[in-house]
Amino acid sequence: MRSDYLFTSESVSEGHPDKVSDQISDAIVDLMLAKDPEARVACETMTTTQRVVLSGEIRCKPMYDLSRDEWKYNNYWAPGARDEIESAVRRTVAEIGYEQSGFHWETLVFENHLHGQSSEIAMGVDAGDAGSNKDEGAGDQGIMFGFACDETPDLMPATLDYSHKILEQLAADRKSGAAPFLEPDAKSQVTLRYENGKPVGCTAIVVSTQHAAGYHEGNKEAELKSYVKGVVTKILPKGFINGETAWHINPTGAFEIGGPDGDAGLTGRKIIVDTYGGASPHGGGAFSGKDPTKVDRSAAYITRYLAKNVVAAGLARRCTIQIAYAIGVSEPLSLYVDTHGTAADGVTDAAVEDAIKGIGKLGGLTPRGIREHLGLNKPIYRKSAAYGHFGRTADGDFFPWERTDLVDDLKAVLAG
Repeated sequence: MRSDYLFTSESVSEGHPDKVSDQISDAIVDLMLAKDPEARVACETMTTTQRVVLSGEIRCKPMYDLSRDEWKYNNYWAPGARDEIESAVRRTVAEIGYEQSGFHWETLVFENHLHGQSSEIAMGVDAGDAGSNKDEGAGDQGIMFGFACDETPDLMPATLDYSHKILEQLAADRKSGAAPFLEPDAKSQVTLRYENGKPVGCTAIVVSTQHAAGYHEGNKEAELKSYVKGVVTKILPKGFINGETAWHINPTGAFEIGGPDGDAGLTGRKIIVDTYGGASPHGGGAFSGKDPTKVDRSAAYITRYLAKNVVAAGLARRCTIQIAYAIGVSEPLSLYVDTHGTAADGVTDAAVEDAIKGIGKLGGLTPRGIREHLGLNKPIYRKSAAYGHFGRTADGDFFPWERTDLVDDLKAVLAG
């Protein structure tokens, strides 16, 4: 491993067009799971100027009748279901803060092209009838990665953690009125200098934020840039901002047209922002819009949970975990742990793998076991769809994969 280097991660705000799409898709997941904890959802959202389009597949008994065979060609919605979906979409856009002529929650054109889930997919995922040995299978094949490191209290890569927190503060100030010149769309990027594998200073900050009219020139531009510098300086550790730091605040100039009016948005295009900022491998699957039978989501959550607990337990300073599944098969195909040469004395990667496999409460890391251990069949996903799925605070039902309640189990199995 290199010990001295520069590393960069980026984040995007809740008003970024792709993140608007992610939040809408997860609002639909939450709506369906609130109606039916066993709902199946694969919801894709496209946003553009004054328009939101949904597509994908669902199975939700209170919302959609799947008792007929023509699921591909007809919609069998329960009374009022379409209205509930549209209300969830408009409410999400309003909460983000879009009331602009090019994208307004109340006047945008909405299209719903969701339909029933394929019976062939359902057959592979569903558990067998009573007496059958078939457990619920994975909703798709694929590989998923989890990661944790000791660079921040959140056990996340520092470059991404600070990038998220900068934009979270901008959004909070926009909504509270402390920074009324801000609009919802924004991006951030943080470059840190690492020495001996630890972040020690910031060499570059990039923040591009949508703004009210005129805040790209004169005194108003100076006010905006001064405000952004103040936010960044408070968020980064003391001493990280210094004479070496290069600032790029709205480097292209005016940024009045933003969000879906400025660029089309799609669900699932910010998978590195959603995970580890490039500090870890990624299996390629997006999260938002998917119910927890989809291992793209649930297995990525359990691997983060496992990696975080490994680091929290002091077993390693850095940990990557990979898991793999086949569609319709319940048992994982493989489990891989890499502590990148940072494991504690006497701890091996193979021993950590065996310890994970030996913890019975994890349910063998089957899709059902993951969902039951983390409590994923709940409407908890909209909150995860902006500012990262990881490095968040576990709070009641929300972000259960951020808990560190497996520390004692890991230590006990390794010690035994």
